[in-house]
Amino acid sequence: MRWLKFVIIISLCLFGIYSAMMNFVDESKSFTHQSEIDYPIDKVFPQFNNLQNFAAWNDYFTGKEDMTYSFFTPYEGVGSAMKFSDKKNDESGDLFIRYSRVNRTLHYQLFEGDNDNPYLIDINFKPSGNRTKMFWNIHTPKRSYLERSLNLIAEDFFVNSIDKSMKNLYQILGNKVDRDQKLASIKYDSIMIENREGALLLGVNVSTRNTKDILFKNVLMNHGKVVNYVRSDLGKKDDEFGIPVLITNPANLKDKEISYFYGVPLSKRISVSDNNFSFQTLNASKVYYIYYQGNYNNRIKNIQELLKKAKKDTLRNGQLMEEFLEEPADNQDVKLKLSLPVYR
Repeated sequence: MRWLKFVIIISLCLFGIYSAMMNFVDESKSFTHQSEIDYPIDKVFPQFNNLQNFAAWNDYFTGKEDMTYSFFTPYEGVGSAMKFSDKKNDESGDLFIRYSRVNRTLHYQLFEGDNDNPYLIDINFKPSGNRTKMFWNIHTPKRSYLERSLNLIAEDFFVNSIDKSMKNLYQILGNKVDRDQKLASIKYDSIMIENREGALLLGVNVSTRNTKDILFKNVLMNHGKVVNYVRSDLGKKDDEFGIPVLITNPANLKDKEISYFYGVPLSKRISVSDNNFSFQTLNASKVYYIYYQGNYNNRIKNIQELLKKAKKDTLRNGQLMEEFLEEPADNQDVKLKLSLPVYR
């Protein structure tokens, strides 16, 4: 009985000391941090302004293996939002972009769990030649009296996470630069021949009106739908799936309605619970292909060149494949690899 009284007294003393110390700890905390990366602003800012990109390298997310994500339109800029959850470790939250000034400023709000008070994260970008400086201003949420001790370690936690994130981002941008250099060496508008390997695609079957105003917007919507599902629901990283491809019948490109399959290559068939998604197999084949850069609606001329080439060589053709070599975006030119399987 004496031991129980002793434990209770010690516990009350420790609680009293803790409570007294918390009187000197602010209910929220603000701090700044500066980071720098050896890439120009036009390469860096899109990695922050698109939450799908952001989650791929930010240590806050990449350090948690069981995290799942949902992304909501618009996928970049003001109004972008994502929800994250790790049921195994009982973690969840939401991230929003509240303000975006291209290549200059971003304001985020980060909510953890059921807390209605967010972290406020403001980043100012300053270009410096081929380098980019970032000035982080972080304001922690107001905490209850018993939780204020978290503010004592908040700055160290965020600074360490930012530094790790910059290393991850540097590696990702390095891979992108290599890819950009390969894209820069592409010869456009020339028909070439290759033996294409087979592939397994996961995607959606789509029918839509075939007009300049509607078709590309429909493609963008389904691109986001497929890539988000593979990334968030299936937990695949960017290096675990291939370049998105659109498959359609080239004979129907002038019809008022057009049907197509939009998917991404996966290494193997996996269980898919959403009935909107299905697998489609691409057989190995000989293909005529041509690279195209420009407005999506103007690609028809290049497709016609492929069809003429096949007809001239007295070959039959299969389904047209349109591969997006860069992430498609509204009001921007596309870079496509247009491929037409041919056979006797």
